[in-house]
Amino acid sequence: MTDIPFGFSVPGGTPDPNDPQQVARFLSQLQQFLTTPGSGGPVNWDLAKQVAINQLSSDDPALGLEDRAQLAEAMQLADLWLNPVTTLPTGVTSTTTWTRRDWVDNTLPVWQKLCDPVAGRMVSSMGDLVPEELRGQLGPMNAMVQSLGGAMFGGQLGAALASLAGEVLSDSDIGLPLGPAGVAGLLPTNIAAYGEGLELPADQVRLYTALREAAHHRLYAHVPWLRGHMLTAVEAYAQGITVNREAVEEALGHVDPTNPESMQDLNFEGVFTPEDTPAQRAALNRLETSLALVEGWVTHVVAAAVADRLPNVERLAEAFRRRRAEGGPAEQTFAALVGLELRPRRLREATALWEALREHRGIDGRDAVWSHPDLLPSADDFSEPEAFAATASFDLGDMGFDLPHPDAPGESKDEPGKDKPED
Repeated sequence: MTDIPFGFSVPGGTPDPNDPQQVARFLSQLQQFLTTPGSGGPVNWDLAKQVAINQLSSDDPALGLEDRAQLAEAMQLADLWLNPVTTLPTGVTSTTTWTRRDWVDNTLPVWQKLCDPVAGRMVSSMGDLVPEELRGQLGPMNAMVQSLGGAMFGGQLGAALASLAGEVLSDSDIGLPLGPAGVAGLLPTNIAAYGEGLELPADQVRLYTALREAAHHRLYAHVPWLRGHMLTAVEAYAQGITVNREAVEEALGHVDPTNPESMQDLNFEGVFTPEDTPAQRAALNRLETSLALVEGWVTHVVAAAVADRLPNVERLAEAFRRRRAEGGPAEQTFAALVGLELRPRRLREATALWEALREHRGIDGRDAVWSHPDLLPSADDFSEPEAFAATASFDLGDMGFDLPHPDAPGESKDEPGKDKPED
């Protein structure tokens, strides 16, 4: 395999430049690799998946029946503990355990939606950025170079997603609804590794992870506008990420069409940068505020559900809060790749705001804020949570909003998690 710096490899090895047959074979294999059929969009997602799976193949332990039983039990208990502390009923229809490769398989469709806007600009820019004299020299390789953007981005994304798959604990771990609706996908391998790092009992880490997953699902299942709101916030920010012309020109300037090995010298680091415009700053503010509100609510209700039930609850809560606020190495790598930082920077303030709403309005009044996006606090309200909770009063019935009720048909407060099959 011949390694290419932007995240994937080409079969066939490095050719001898003096051997026309080897060069021809290499170019044929490279062109086939770069034009692997994908989804029809700007990113070669088949290639991204292939890269991710290959990277994970040597470090993705198989899961046993005990893993499944432990996490199914933890999710049932999590739903039971959450019932008294929120009006939103369970949003989990099934609980399943995922390997790291399973996580890639099940979240790839959402990543495609989030990353295609950035990739589209990259691919469309490739042809324009190739110097005129180089285009003439490339000849039949020109089409291959034009497709390089989609393949390069697919390869980078595949490597980044593989790294993320080694860190995430569940499908909603980064605050976005990445997996299928209603399916609580938990990664026991990563949960166990995370618990060992904290030096806390495995069952407590497992239960706390299940509580956070169950809380996320309650929000996304019973706040019908939230999923679209969150994904739109990410897309709006992604629309303001631009291609750095100088970085692409510099990278392509190192390509020698007579030397296939020069393709290995491509380095597209720093190609994607966010625009420093009022619109982009506003989009970033909306994204960070939305993430903070979701994660703050989850942190708040989980704390209320746990109360005095777990002896290490403070350590668990602080570890998870710090983990979400700072992001892990893989998350930082992903942010550097596509310019998307999916971290709630004001998590503590958002949590305090939900706590203030609970104190002033009770559980019903706090959860009523999710009835419509216009009712959500703004970033400015984070600084004055007591003032917002005390003054932002309204009658939702008069405004025509319908709230989910904990005794809604089909939900049982006495038997949480019942009839949720194990995948």
